[in-house]
Amino acid sequence: MSNIHASAVIEAGAQIDASAKVGPFCVVGADVVLHAGVELKSHVVVTGHTEVGEGTVIFSFAVIGEIPQDLKFKGEASRLVIGKRNRIREHVTMNCGTEGGGGVTQIGDDCLFMAGCHIAHDAILGDRVIVVNSVAVAGHCIIEDDVIIGGLSGIHQFVRIGKGAIIGAVTMVTNDVIPYGLVQGPRGDLDGLNLVGLKRRGVARSDITALRAAFQMLAQGEGTFHDRALRMGEETESDYVREIVEFVTADTGRHFLTPK
Repeated sequence: MSNIHASAVIEAGAQIDASAKVGPFCVVGADVVLHAGVELKSHVVVTGHTEVGEGTVIFSFAVIGEIPQDLKFKGEASRLVIGKRNRIREHVTMNCGTEGGGGVTQIGDDCLFMAGCHIAHDAILGDRVIVVNSVAVAGHCIIEDDVIIGGLSGIHQFVRIGKGAIIGAVTMVTNDVIPYGLVQGPRGDLDGLNLVGLKRRGVARSDITALRAAFQMLAQGEGTFHDRALRMGEETESDYVREIVEFVTADTGRHFLTPK
């Protein structure tokens, strides 16, 4: 194919769309699928049972689809599925799943992964997620749509981060984060709402006001965090607040970051 550089190594069995581009010194494994418009810059490794969606661009020295960094992994079949129009920058690593975690690591559409970040086995990421430089997302995490994770942060295994949340730089997140939450500080304090993100997305003032009131109830109301969330759901007419209630009341067994 004219779009594949002569120095690239393409293993037999790889499925590469005719419109995809593979740059110098790339390695593409036998079980890899590259869809239309995918571009691999130079020195990219894509291996394992990995599928890369339309229009995704992977920059130099990224390693995509290698085996999990998990001692329990015994070579079982597992996958990495990457959606459409993602930007995966230099030195990013993404691993396939494990049998114990469902067998698949999944990336949504229109995400940006900045240089040096890591997405571990069995993580599930939604659409329009931004993962800034040198972030580590551990195994089994769920990152919902429109989340931003600041540079040099770490997300502990099994953590859920709700839709529209923002994580400040150099933050260690050890518990679940409510949708639209703002988390910052060395040990990840829930410090408010992602008001800038809400305004950028054109969320109505009435919904932002409802979210502010909901946050105050979670921070200062009576009863347990779970009880406050249930009561909040009974009193609200905002769909955004209901998203928080549904997130908190989901039966996962996880603890939440609570307001300071």
